[in-house]
Amino acid sequence: MKRLAFVLLILASITACNSHRSATKSFITVRDGQFYQGDKPYRYIGANFWYGAILGSEGQGGNRQRLCQELDSLQALGITNLRILVGAEGLTTAADHIQPTLQPQPGEYNDTLLQGLDYLMAEMGKRNMQAVLYLHNAWQWSGGFGIYLKWAGMGEPTSASNWQAYTQHHSQFHNNAKAKELALKHTQFIVSRTNSITGKPYADDPTLMAWELCNEPRPFASDSLTKAGYYDWIRQQAEAIKQIDPNHLVTTGSEGRMGSEGDLALYERVHALPAIDYLCIHIWPYNWGWMGRFVSTRTEALRVNGQNAVSEHVEEACSNTADYIAEHMDIAKRLQKPLVLEEFGYPRDGFEIALGTPVTARDRYYQFVLSQIGPSGLAGINFWAWGGNAKPVHDSWQPWDPYTGDPAQEEQGLYSVFQSDATTLSIIREAVKKLRLSVPHP
Repeated sequence: MKRLAFVLLILASITACNSHRSATKSFITVRDGQFYQGDKPYRYIGANFWYGAILGSEGQGGNRQRLCQELDSLQALGITNLRILVGAEGLTTAADHIQPTLQPQPGEYNDTLLQGLDYLMAEMGKRNMQAVLYLHNAWQWSGGFGIYLKWAGMGEPTSASNWQAYTQHHSQFHNNAKAKELALKHTQFIVSRTNSITGKPYADDPTLMAWELCNEPRPFASDSLTKAGYYDWIRQQAEAIKQIDPNHLVTTGSEGRMGSEGDLALYERVHALPAIDYLCIHIWPYNWGWMGRFVSTRTEALRVNGQNAVSEHVEEACSNTADYIAEHMDIAKRLQKPLVLEEFGYPRDGFEIALGTPVTARDRYYQFVLSQIGPSGLAGINFWAWGGNAKPVHDSWQPWDPYTGDPAQEEQGLYSVFQSDATTLSIIREAVKKLRLSVPHP
C-alpha cells in the first residue's frame, strides 16, 4: 500500500510540461543599489517574451506545448528572467494590433487569457524563472493609452505612422481623469489576482520579480502641464500597486531620456519616487537614428540607408549605447537604485527578416551590450526579443500567425532571436556563463 501511495503521489505531480520542479525562492529585493534574492546578489541576462501569456491560454492563439518548449529552450540558454505583456486592450481588427485581446471593453476580461497568464506563471515557477509583468502600453500595438482615451470619449486612436497626430492625441492621457481611472482599475484588478492554477495570489508569488507600470510610458509633449500629469500618473499607479502588493518590486518601463522628451531631470524625478524600486532604460539604435534615417519597412530602409547600413554603423551604435547607459547610471548611483536595460534590439544584416539570414552585426552589438552587466554596471539586461521556434508565415503578422518577438506593427523577424540563430544563442550562453561566475547563483 505504501508503494501504491507513493506512485499515486508521483503521478499527481505530473503536469502538461512534465519533469519540472519548483525550487524554494525568495522575493527579489533592493538594497544598497543592488538586487538581492535572499542574501545573495541577483543580476541577470533575460529576454522579452511579450506573447507568453497568449501562448499559455487554451483559446485562439494559445499553444501550451510551444510555450513549454520555449521555456525549456530559454532555460537551457541560462535565461531565467522574462519580461511579459499582461494583455492587450480594445475591440479592434487593426493590422498593427495584436490578437487576442485581454480587455475588450472597460472592466470586461477574457478569462481564457487570464488563465493563460496563470499557466505561464505556474510553468515559470517550476523552472525557477522570474517574471516582469507590464500592465499597460504607450503604443498602439496592444491598445494602450489610445484605447483608454477612446473609452474616455476622446475619439479613435491615431496610428504612430502619423507621428505628430499620434503624440498630440496620446499626450492627453496623463491629464484625462477618466482614462487614468480606467487604467488604474485595470492595474488594481490584475495585481489583486489569485492564480487559478497554483491557488496563490500574485502578491505572494516569488516567481514575480516586478510589476511594471507600462511599456515605454512617455509624456508625448514637453509642456510643464503634461509632464506634471505624467509624473503624477506614475506616482499614482506605483503607490496603488504597493498598497495591494508590498512584496514585489515596481518599475516604470521607461526608455530613459528618449522616453522623457529628452528631459533627464524628469526621468530622475520619476525614478526617485519611493514606490519605484529600480530604474530601467531601452535602447534602439535604428529607431533612434543612430544608423541612418528610421523608416518602417525593409524596402524603404534599403532605399534610404543602403544595404550595408546595419554593419557600417554597428561600432557607432556601441559607442552611443555606452554613453546612453553611462548617463543613466549616474542617476541610478545618485538614487541608490539598480539600473536595468530591459529592451535592446539590432536588425539582421541588410535589414533582412527571413529565418537563417545573417546576423553578423547584431552579434557584435549583442556581445557589446551583454558585456555591460556587472557590479558597477547594469544590474539586468533583457534582449528584444525571443522568437524561439516560430516560423513566420507573412512579412507582416496576420491573425493567427505564429507569434515572434516582433509584435504586429513590425516586420516579422527583424529583431527576433530564433532557435536557428546559433551564433547569437552562443553569445548569450557565454555571457550567462560569465555572469554566473561573477555572481553566486541563487
